[in-house]
Amino acid sequence: MAMTVLYAESLYDNDSVEREVYGAGINVVWRKVADLAELAATDCADVDGLMVMRHGVTAAHYGQFPKLRCVVRMGVGYDKLDRKAAAERNVMVCNVPDYGTTEVADHAIALALSLRRGIILHLEAQRRPQPAAWTYQRDPLLRRSGVQTFGIIGLGRIGTAVALRAKALQFRVVVFDPHMPNGTELGVGVERAPTLEALMERTDTLSIHAPLTPETRGMVSRAMLERMPKGGVVVNTARGPIVDVEALADLLRRGHLAGVGLDVLPVEPPVEPIPEILRAFRAREAWTEGRLIITPHSAFFTPQAWDDTRLKAAETMRAALMGPRPQNVITPDMF
Repeated sequence: MAMTVLYAESLYDNDSVEREVYGAGINVVWRKVADLAELAATDCADVDGLMVMRHGVTAAHYGQFPKLRCVVRMGVGYDKLDRKAAAERNVMVCNVPDYGTTEVADHAIALALSLRRGIILHLEAQRRPQPAAWTYQRDPLLRRSGVQTFGIIGLGRIGTAVALRAKALQFRVVVFDPHMPNGTELGVGVERAPTLEALMERTDTLSIHAPLTPETRGMVSRAMLERMPKGGVVVNTARGPIVDVEALADLLRRGHLAGVGLDVLPVEPPVEPIPEILRAFRAREAWTEGRLIITPHSAFFTPQAWDDTRLKAAETMRAALMGPRPQNVITPDMF
């Protein structure tokens, strides 16, 4: 008997990829709902596999699916999925960790270089109604890569890709990742900081690549940011709640930080009251000019990465439901 996979968001205009990956053994149902609670009971009754991209899956949601065996998050982060509740119901949870690795790494480096090379600073100065003089600006933002320490939080797939890019640009690279096996840093050719405090105190340019967990939520606090040497740059392409964005705004305004690059915010899409850093950015306040870049959680995106997400998610679901062995399982203490 064929199994059923339900896609809760209408993401594509055809099902050609899914038909090719699943074959005759899996039926696909497409729905478009703002929340899983809006799904009809008849849609949920026979679902073996659930695909989600933007939706959260709570303990209550699992109860809607009496036959559910697997949830696949079509992306890397899984902070919106209640994995403990899934484990209690013997539901496997998987993610897609390898669809946009190079894109996010490139984006993080691009944010860092756009700030540290003064590209945005000079761009903004030259497009004012009364442009600045046709010359370079002396500013704490501008520093040679080779005299900087590039600090990385999290040496997973993306963090490793960033480390290799930063090394190629002649930064001194130091990483902090308490879950990294001993010696991993030696294979990548970087230095390991024993604590987050030690990393922050040495870091001129910081790039964050940790998942959002209870351990990492608020990890980069005001106290941690204040440990950075004056004139530092902070880049976050991971998850917004890892960093205190109100502290970022204050420290950038006061000049302790020379630049900030954000692809993520604590609440997405932003809702009122929006963070001060976003309000000032949109208002083009002077202290943000040339020193602040905000992109709309787009670091992962290229057409190729989007296609990879779709294909790899389907392959992950097929492996979970039909074998030969599950892939990318992130359910705690099972499977």
